[in-house]
This record gives sequence, C-alpha cells and structure tokens, in this order.
Amino acid sequence: MSGEELRLARSRAVNERLHAAVPGGAHTYAKGDDQYPQDLAPVIDHGRGAHVWDVDGNEYLEYGSGLRSVSLGHAHPRVLDAVRRELDRGSNFVRPSVVEAEAAERFLATVPTAEMVKFAKNGSDATTAAVRLARAVTGRRQVALCADHPFFSVDDWFIGTTPMSAGIPSETTDLTVTFPYGDLAAVEALFDRYPDQIACLILEPATQTEPPPGYLQGLRDLAHRHGSVLVFDEMITGFRWSEAGAQGLYGVTPDLSTFGKALGNGFAVSALAGRRELMEWGGLRHDGDRVFLLSTTHGAETHALAAAMAVQTTYVEEGVTARLHALGERLAAGVRDAAAAMGVAGHVVVRGRASNLVFATLDARGRPSQEYRTLFLRSLLTGGVLAPSFVVSSALEEADVDRTVDVVGQACAVYRKALDAGDPTPWLGGRPVRPVFRRKV
Repeated sequence: MSGEELRLARSRAVNERLHAAVPGGAHTYAKGDDQYPQDLAPVIDHGRGAHVWDVDGNEYLEYGSGLRSVSLGHAHPRVLDAVRRELDRGSNFVRPSVVEAEAAERFLATVPTAEMVKFAKNGSDATTAAVRLARAVTGRRQVALCADHPFFSVDDWFIGTTPMSAGIPSETTDLTVTFPYGDLAAVEALFDRYPDQIACLILEPATQTEPPPGYLQGLRDLAHRHGSVLVFDEMITGFRWSEAGAQGLYGVTPDLSTFGKALGNGFAVSALAGRRELMEWGGLRHDGDRVFLLSTTHGAETHALAAAMAVQTTYVEEGVTARLHALGERLAAGVRDAAAAMGVAGHVVVRGRASNLVFATLDARGRPSQEYRTLFLRSLLTGGVLAPSFVVSSALEEADVDRTVDVVGQACAVYRKALDAGDPTPWLGGRPVRPVFRRKV
C-alpha cells in the first residue's frame, strides 16, 4: 500500500473508544498509540501467520508479534489444535489437572538445566516470585538488577527504578540496586558495598550484545561466593536463543530462571524454574518457613499449558530456533544493504541477535532520535510493514523478508531527504513517538 492508500478512520475511532475506557488506550504501554506516528496507530482485527489486518482492512507484515510472544505466527494450527482439545475437556478445576504434570515434565525435558517448574500467566509474576524466593532463602533484602535491560516486572521492586515511579514508596525502591551488563568488577564492587545484603542478581543473560567470554559463569561464581542467588530472566531469550534458552546455549545454569512470551505463542503462560532445593521452599516437602511462591487461579488453565506443550514440540521437531536465526540474518543483511544504498547506514542501524533484531534511528550527529524513528515508522506503515522492531516469527517467508527490505529501502530514501534537509519535521506528520518510560505524559 502507498501512503495515499493507507486509511485508518476506523482505527482512529476505536483508539478513541480505547482511551475512553482503558487508561493509556491499551493494556500494555508498549502497544500504546504514543508509540506510533500521530494518526497512524492501526487497531488490529485479526492475524494469520506473519500477516495482520486492521479494522480498516489494511494488511501488514508484522514484526515483534505480540511483543515477541507469537514466535510461530498467529493462529498456528498445531497450537490451536492442542488448545481446542483441552477446551472441550474443561479449562480449570478445583484440583490439579493431569495436564499440569504433563506440561511440567515437558518443560523440564526441554529445559534440562531446571529441576522444578511452576507456571503462571505473566512474566512479572514469575520474576517477582523469583525475587521473593531469593529473599526468603538468603534472609536478605537487597535485589541487584541489570540496569542495561529495559524491563523485568510491573511490581514495585522494579518499576520504582524507572521514570514511572509514581505511587511507589522510596523504602521499596531503596531495596533495589543496579549493575551494568558485562562488567564483573562492577558486580564485585556492589557486593563489597552491600556485604551480606544482596539476595539475588537478576538479569537477561543476553540481549542486543553477546555476553563477554566468561561473563555469565563469572556472575554465577560471584553470586555463590557471596551467598546470593543468580536469576536469569529468559522471557525473551527462552526459545529464541535455543529451545533451552540462553542457559542452554551458553552452558551456564542459573539458580532460578523465568520464561514466558514465546512459551505460549500468544496464550498466557509463564514459568518460574530452577534448582529443586530452592523451588521446594514454595512447596510442602521441606521443614522451613513456607514461601508464598506462586498461587494463581488461572495459572494452570489447561488450554494455555496445552499451547505451551505444542509450542515446545514444534520448536524441537521443526527446528524453529534455527529458522528464526536464518530469517533474521536475511532481514538484517537486507536492511543494512538498503540503508547503505541510500547513504544512511550510520543512521538506520540493525542490532541484536538474528532471532531478536531491533533497529536504532540516529540523527545527523549519531544520537538516538525519536523524530527520526517517527518518520521511519511512518514510511514502514504506509508501505504495509508494522514493525516496532525487526523481531521475526517463523511464519515469515523469504519473500516476506525481501518485501520488507524493499519497504525499508523506501523508508531510507525519506530518511536521507530529512538528513539532507537538516530537519525531519516535515516528514513526521505530527508529534514524534515517545519512549514508554517517561515521567510526564
């Protein structure tokens, strides 16, 4: 579609309805219309595979599907078949279903570095449970999180560290400290500054950069030497790095780890996994104080666990992780070539592991720019590409990737014009997009 053909009258009307009924106009801040160019925030009607259609009938190639959760593509038949079978049998009971045992055993077979697992519905519950468990096991209060990773939880222990800290007591925020990624000396200094106080280190084992050699093992050694718990947040790396997550790829086993996003292919399921001697603190077969680890009414809905099992089977049997990497490598190479051809290679920058690509939009001085991001997103949208990131799903075809690269080339041509003009404003179409974490509206 061209810019002249992109009509979003119905989407704009639904966005107004959303803002009238839902604070922020979306149930996830990263999906808000402030993340998109003004009047170019499509409301989705349905999706299939790597394609989505908005309420106005416009079709898009979609990247970052469901904030990285729909890694097999929308309405994946293998997942839907598993879900439908359980829906016909009932979804929630007063006692555990046999599906809970089957799902736990399947997960532990897929992630053999874990010894026990407990399921929930979202990542925040899992990461907060990990923090609570670490505090209980160690008897300590301080939590150390990696400052270079953007999100861990909606709960106070993390959100209090962001610019959106309104409503969170400083007493809570004071119990969270931070460390930079890749710097073992900084972590050692943190332990020296807070001797016998840090309950856990929590971080994503990898994101846009590969861990330096020995870094993850060094973190594990430091944590154990200082009596702390090592927690890997594998919400993103789980399945996208390998079926067993980053811990399976890099060969470093954390004490606790959390999974979500790709685990359910859009169905709500997350997991806290880890060493038996720690996880049992949340169970009935130990002699210590009871830990309220995870207890959710809907945490073991049978259809969501069936979806998770189908996802794991599909990943293993169909080599999905390898496909994600191959598609991402093709896309990254194409985007870089397109940017170079338009003379903007230093401004439109693709980063990250091939299975988890993001892009940076830099101004004439090489600084991150929300204005240039806006014009880039605007060009992508009018070209039929919905891409807040370049995170691929396995439902993409090579032809889809090639079409995306063509649209990126058109966007880079606009980018070049804006750079030459020294001002991107004429190409924004309104206010620039905004970062999620900001203090003021």
